[in-house]
Amino acid sequence: MRIMFLNPFSRQENPEHDARVVTLLNSYASQGTIVELHYPEDLGGGEVLSQLEQQRMLSGLHHILATPALVKKIIEAERSGFDAVVQSNTFDPGVEAGRLAVRIPVVGVLRSSCHFAACLCDRFAFIVPLHSHVPYVYRIMETYRMGHFVTSIKAIDVYDSNLSRHHALILERAISVGRELVAGGAQAIIPLGGLLFPDEVSPEELEPEIGVPVINTKAVGIQIAELMVCSKTTHSAEAYPWPRGLSPEDVYQGSTHRE
Repeated sequence: MRIMFLNPFSRQENPEHDARVVTLLNSYASQGTIVELHYPEDLGGGEVLSQLEQQRMLSGLHHILATPALVKKIIEAERSGFDAVVQSNTFDPGVEAGRLAVRIPVVGVLRSSCHFAACLCDRFAFIVPLHSHVPYVYRIMETYRMGHFVTSIKAIDVYDSNLSRHHALILERAISVGRELVAGGAQAIIPLGGLLFPDEVSPEELEPEIGVPVINTKAVGIQIAELMVCSKTTHSAEAYPWPRGLSPEDVYQGSTHRE
């Protein structure tokens, strides 16, 4: 089985980081499954992302602008023989649109983790990197019709280009916020921001300190994709009707249709 683990934005050369991530991802997969790390093309919107990062205002606009590039890459994945695509970003950018373009499973780690958490408890909460993520996640939860499961969403306010130097700070703040969330009624925690959790701080570090299940979003996403492939199950065509014959080039080529 081949699974494409798709980053939300175009490649920034960092072979050492990529090699470490690929090793981590494949540790979550079953024997016989190969997880490959891929990046979409830059079809525009990169400057918006840069400005949002500088202002620490990651509220979802950058994900909306990245959607065409992600759909193009998802179509390429199906044509290249991948069995499934897992979106690496924990806010599920491009997942709903991608499901409308292909018939292989397209898995969002956020939605998968919410359903997994709902199998473990009645109420769960989120830890997010920045305060601007809070309304974004609430909005996604309402879209997924899972808002009633959520007790609270709290930010640790840590995010920059070199998170490895902040391991101790991320761990300290996540434990503190996690305990607050449990005191407020959460029975499990879903930490978002894949570069922080689990790339920098693992759920295994947090769970003993917080005292409730802490969900590893990337592990859940990969294993949900494996389940769908092994059971020969994909998205309902009634929910996600798709046009046959789409090519990657169709995503960005101009239309010849005229009214």
